[in-house]
Formats: sequence, C-alpha cells, structure tokens
Amino acid sequence: MPLLPMSVTPADLLEAEKIIEGHAHRTPVLTSSQANQLTGAQIYFKCENFQRMGAFKFRGAYNAISHLTAEQKQRGVVAFSSGNHAQAMALAGKELGVSVTIVMPHDAPAAKLAATRGYGAEVIIYNRQTEDREAIAAKLADERGLSVIPPFNHPHVIAGQGTSALELFREVGELDYLFVCTGGGGLLSGCALAAHHMAPDCVVYGVEPEAGNDVQQSLRNGERVSIPVPATIADGAQTQCVGELTFPIIRNYVKDILTISDQQLCNQMRFFMERMKMVVEPTGCLAASAVMQGNLPLKGKRVGVIISGGNVDAVSYADFIRRAEALL
Repeated sequence: MPLLPMSVTPADLLEAEKIIEGHAHRTPVLTSSQANQLTGAQIYFKCENFQRMGAFKFRGAYNAISHLTAEQKQRGVVAFSSGNHAQAMALAGKELGVSVTIVMPHDAPAAKLAATRGYGAEVIIYNRQTEDREAIAAKLADERGLSVIPPFNHPHVIAGQGTSALELFREVGELDYLFVCTGGGGLLSGCALAAHHMAPDCVVYGVEPEAGNDVQQSLRNGERVSIPVPATIADGAQTQCVGELTFPIIRNYVKDILTISDQQLCNQMRFFMERMKMVVEPTGCLAASAVMQGNLPLKGKRVGVIISGGNVDAVSYADFIRRAEALL
C-alpha cells in the first residue's frame, strides 16, 4: 500500500528536538532484569514519567507554543485536555510568557487539575458526557482571539512528542520493536515517524485500553472510527477518535494496535512500583503491559517501551495498587 500524505516529516522532529533542548528533560532510559527474564527480551523503558510536569506532553506543548507568532503569543492560547496536555500547556505557557486557558472535564484527576491551576492557567470545567470540549475551546478562541493548540491533532505537537523516541534511539541504538500508548495518536504517530527515520526495520505497535479501541478499529477498517467516551482508568487515553493528522502516520508506520484491560494496567503499576521503584499512571502502563503479557514473539529481541507519564493522585494510586495481582 502506498504511503499516505502526512503533515509531519522527520525534519519537523529534528527541528522540535532543537527547540526543546534545554527546556524539556532528556529523560532516562531504564532496564529491569525481572522484565527481561519474564519476556526473554532486552527491554528499554523510556521514562517520560520523569519529564517536566510528569509526562511527555511538555515536549509537544513547548514546541507548539514556540512556533506561534509574537502577536499570537501576546493574545494567548486555549487547549482542551483531561490532564497531562493541560499541565504541559500551562507550564510551557508560563515559561514562554504566554497566557493559557484550559478546558478540562469535571472528572479529571484532582492532582492534574491542581497542577494545571498551579502553573497559572485558567481552567474552564465541562462535562465530558454532555458537552463538546472542542466546541467550547473554539468559542473561547473566537471570543478572545486565542490560538487553539489541541492535545494531539497538531503538527508541532506531533513533532514534539516524537522527540521522546528520537532520544531513545540515540541512546540505545536500533530496536526490533517499539511499543507506544495511544489515545488520539500524537505520541504514537510522532514516535512511529521517529522510528522510521532512525531504524526503518523497527516494528511499531500502539497500545490502547480495551474499553477505548477506536484507533485499533480505525487502523483495521482503514478509516477513522468514533466511539463513545470509554470507561477506563487510563484517563489519558479516553479519546473518542484518532486525530485527522495522526491517523495517516499511524497507517503508514504502525504494525497494529493492541489493547489492555484495566486490571492489566493495575498489575503493571504494581510491577513498576515493586520492581523498578517508579510511580507510573495507568495510561503510562499501556505499552509496558502489552510487552509483559507475553503474547508476542519478543524472545531475544531489543524492545523499546515509552512510559508516557506518572501523574496520578495518591488516593487513586493506592486503590489501583490494591486492585493489582502480583506478576511474579
């Protein structure tokens, strides 16, 4: 099948890498002897839970705001997010001197709401079951003259997110497989583009919650599929449809989309806590959980895993750990 036209190129990722240098953390790549023993593979975990504001989203937010004109920066920006993009936009805006308004669902994690406000953003609350966040953001943009920067369907956001995989490949070399979580596809499409540029033979898999497999349906049907708001603890992947800009990249460079249950996410959170001494949010466990299930022939392979974030409030985290079953 011929490649579909794409709005983002490897050159955009390389440009984003230069723009965020010195502003975004170059996050660590960790290994686990237990994970390697369980899978028979050599696994490299790219730990974006140690990124500024606790998730990969800072990369795309900083890159996108940096590309605005001086007039656009003066007027400010508006975004919509369940939490991590919200925090990323708020922090990036604070650093770049740009006012930020965020449309957030009423049931967003308390820690993410508090952090977004703490970085100085104005938060507009909406009900994700009955209201359209994009319509709310569009109205605010029209009324106030703001620039809209969505969480994934934006070329500079996609390019920024892909820098996480660029760093991974630069540190560990070529990989046989790369696993990346997906909601709207910003991180997955950026990382898939990076993989194709840095290691063309690397096989890329996306991973999403069982309850919200819109990207899986879209990839297998060959067109974007919309679903109701999924009920899952992976709040960062509660999107209803893959992005218009992210989907062509995913179709071009992603082998398949795998799904993971909430129970499996809880189990993976416990593994990270007990075995690697890391706090990882449910969405951040998607890719690792797919690897640890042992359903793919990874024995003897070099495998990259993007851990997308670690923003989870203490009460919820304790509940998820209680629900977990030991992996060993």
